[in-house]
Amino acid sequence: MDRVAFRIGDFEVYWYAIMIVTGMLLGMLAASALLKRKGYKSDLVIDLAILVLPLAIVGARLYYVLFTLDRNWTFAEIIDIRSGGLAIYGGVIGGAAGVLIACAVKKFNFKNILDMMDAIAPGLILGQAIGRWGNFFNQEAYGNPVTDPNLQFFPYAVYIESEGGHFQATFFYESFCNIIGFALLFLLAYRLKGRYKGLVTCAYFVYYGIVRSVIEGLRSDSLYIGAIRASQLLSIILIVVGLALGAYIVLREKGIVKVRKNIQK
Repeated sequence: MDRVAFRIGDFEVYWYAIMIVTGMLLGMLAASALLKRKGYKSDLVIDLAILVLPLAIVGARLYYVLFTLDRNWTFAEIIDIRSGGLAIYGGVIGGAAGVLIACAVKKFNFKNILDMMDAIAPGLILGQAIGRWGNFFNQEAYGNPVTDPNLQFFPYAVYIESEGGHFQATFFYESFCNIIGFALLFLLAYRLKGRYKGLVTCAYFVYYGIVRSVIEGLRSDSLYIGAIRASQLLSIILIVVGLALGAYIVLREKGIVKVRKNIQK
């Protein structure tokens, strides 16, 4: 499979890059629509993207490099991301930092920050769904070997040329689940509008945490912390945090839990 989509002179444009950029653009459109529904200017997403997207890419690359230091990376290899090597969780961390910085620059309050995150979450999981197809063209992020000829068909399995055999198409499993996640999160954000601030973000934590923890267990190229799959550990943390904060947000909105405020006399 040719990873190169087209060439401009000697410069090669990879399918991986096209999938990542397409995912970013569609994610921005989704976020823009939700921000507009919340009463913000629709072009606010462009201002956010100026910080969020670069930091997300840097975070995704650094996360991957830090967990693969045994490769003895050179600086030239680290900055060359066109052929792969971006970790989604690193991108989420970097992107979240970008949102906080952008909101600080615009002097947004905490509720504004939650609005931003709730609008971005559905677009984020949509971008992840599309970006996973970059793994298909790069022939990476696949699962266990599939030796039964009756199961050697897509979308269950994919033929990996470098291995000379069929493997579970885990990139597709995650992409498919993320498309469903996008539909659910977008609908939730659209219906809630400005209520239950932060709940959509919590829903993203829980949904994607479950999806990733399950699919990560099938992958053959996981990044590890000792003997533990790093992404599974982070996924479990996300699920716990998402459930706890989500429950708090719902209970607070319904008045069951009240926030104490210090009153100065």
